[in-house]
Parts: sequence; structure tokens; C-alpha cells
Amino acid sequence: MEPSSVKAPEATTASAPAASTTLVEPAAEPAAILKTAEHRLLTERGRITKDEALEIQQLPDDQLGHLADLAHRVRLDYCGESVEVESIISGKTGGCPEDCNFCSQSSVFGSEVAPTGFIPPEQLLAAAEATAETGATEFCIVYAVRGPDRRLMDHVLECTKLVHENVKGLEVACSLGILTRDQAYELKDAGVHRYNHNLEAAKSYFPEVCSTHTWEDRMETCELVRETGMELCSGGIIGLGESREQRIEFAFQLAALEPHEVPMNFLNPRPGTPMEDRDLVSPTEAIRTIALFRLIMPSTVIRYAGGREVTLGDLQAMGMKSGVNALITGNYLTTLGDNVARDLGMLEDLKMPIKAVSKVI
Repeated sequence: MEPSSVKAPEATTASAPAASTTLVEPAAEPAAILKTAEHRLLTERGRITKDEALEIQQLPDDQLGHLADLAHRVRLDYCGESVEVESIISGKTGGCPEDCNFCSQSSVFGSEVAPTGFIPPEQLLAAAEATAETGATEFCIVYAVRGPDRRLMDHVLECTKLVHENVKGLEVACSLGILTRDQAYELKDAGVHRYNHNLEAAKSYFPEVCSTHTWEDRMETCELVRETGMELCSGGIIGLGESREQRIEFAFQLAALEPHEVPMNFLNPRPGTPMEDRDLVSPTEAIRTIALFRLIMPSTVIRYAGGREVTLGDLQAMGMKSGVNALITGNYLTTLGDNVARDLGMLEDLKMPIKAVSKVI
């Protein structure tokens, strides 16, 4: 198969400052490095190693089209051509006691996001119905909390039941922060089929991101979700200040969890947060990272998420052909997303069908 004819985009902004820089020089010619990865993934159905991923990461920009093409072929071979479309809604915005340095919903910082109460069930149902009308297959309810108390659990269970009873063909996912074992099983029993809890960043970099809970706290909730049988959705944000090598570390830590889905966010710096002055990741680096995540996790759903619009702009279609096979459409929690019709038009132009729901609850 011929390499993609799409040329690598020129970097328009500086990459986020790296925590450290330890270049790994390619040990072979670029074509040989990619050929080895291709053979490992598509012929042997194996996995690339961390050292091989670091070699690929250091390939020059003129190889980006070839890398993107390989990642797209791996995605088609392992996942098929369809794309899973999801909409998210904030069940409770702002007032979170945690100090995640990228997040404008933290009560620790002087951001412009005002806290709200729980979303009324009838408003949530209307959003779920509108989501289903777009052809989306997943509806995720997100709450800005450290973890759920009894009141929040009861609210989520009520809303989940309401969606199941009134919107056929739409799966319900939740993101409620850190869970106990009893809470995880209660959500599973209520029909929540997927739970989102991002690791956010590599273990080695996480202390730079948050001090009110640990990377291990997040990992424990992810493991509980897998224990219950719910699908695990866990990813993070690229461009928090981590080094390129820490992005590879992060990808392999996610791969070890075997999540069903990895949402890929790119930092969209929020006013009032400690990371408000960070530069955007360049489009070149974003494409390179998407492709590497696909090569490291060949069968995982990799979902376009927050920040893709400002980071990639008109080059979002290239990301879809660099390993992405799912997206969040519409607005995010505190930032605006792309127009739903534009996202669906992009998929139509790329001849990528929307994945149908496999079961109806």
C-alpha cells in the first residue's frame, strides 16, 4: 500500500515546555524503522517495544506522512473502518476540591468557571435525546468531583435509568472521579456500560499536574472499573509540560491497563489555571503522538477529545487518518468543541461510517 499522500503540517506554535529532553537517535534508516513496526504489527500481530516507539518518535518530520499512513492501516486492520461518536454533558460544573493544574473547574484557582448544582434530570434527558438524533452511540455524564457521595450516586442512578427507559440505542457512560469498590459495582448493576477515569499523564510527571491525589489513586479506580466488567475509558492530556519521552511512558502505562478506549485531549490552556500560559502542542507533534498511541495500542478505541480543534484546526481529518477511530462531538465541559454537523461532514468526506450500537439496554 502506498504511503499517505498527505504531507506533514508545518508547526505553527511552539511545543509545550519539556520536563526533560533525552533524544533517542534512530538506530536505522527511517524506512527500516517503520518497516520493522509494520511487520511486527500487521504480519506478526505483535506489539512494538518501548525502545522501538522511542525510535519512531525521533523520526524526522519528512517521515510523518509515512508514520500516519502506517498508523491508519493498523487502525483499519485491528478496529475496522467505523467511527464511534460520543457526546458528553456536565452533570455538575466547577467547585471541584482537587488542584489539577490544567482544570478551570478546580475551586483552588481563580478561574472564571462558577460552580453549579446537579443538572436536572429532565434537562439531561433532553440532551441525551438530542445526542441520539445526531447518530451518536454514546452519552457520557461528567461530574466535577473528587468522588461521589450518596447524593450524587442516587442522582446518577436516576439519570441513567431515565436515559435507558426513554432513549433506545444510546449507551450511558459516567465520569464521577475516584470510586470505592461498592460504588463501582453499583454503577455496573445500574447499566452504566463504560466508566471514564483518566490517568491524565505519565506516572513520572503526575506530581507536576496534581497534589491533592496521586497517580496511584487514579490507577486504583481504573483497576476497579475493569474488575466490575464495565468498559474502561482512560486517557489524558498531551501538552501539560511533559517531555516527549514521558508521552511514550504514558502510552505504555495506558496500554498495560488494557482500556477499551483512550481519549486523547490536547491542552487548551484555561485562564486562571497554573497552565494558562502554556503553548499549544504543534500540529506536527499532535499527529506524531496520535500515530504513536495507535502503534502502541493497536486494538484500542482512540478518541479525539478536547483541544483537537485549537491544536489541529483544519488538519483534524489528518488525525482521523493517523489512527483515531472515535470522537467526541459538540462542546466539552468548559470549552467549545466543533460544530456537530461539521464533524459528521468530516466523517462523510473521509467515508468513515458511524459505528452502530451493538446492544440496546
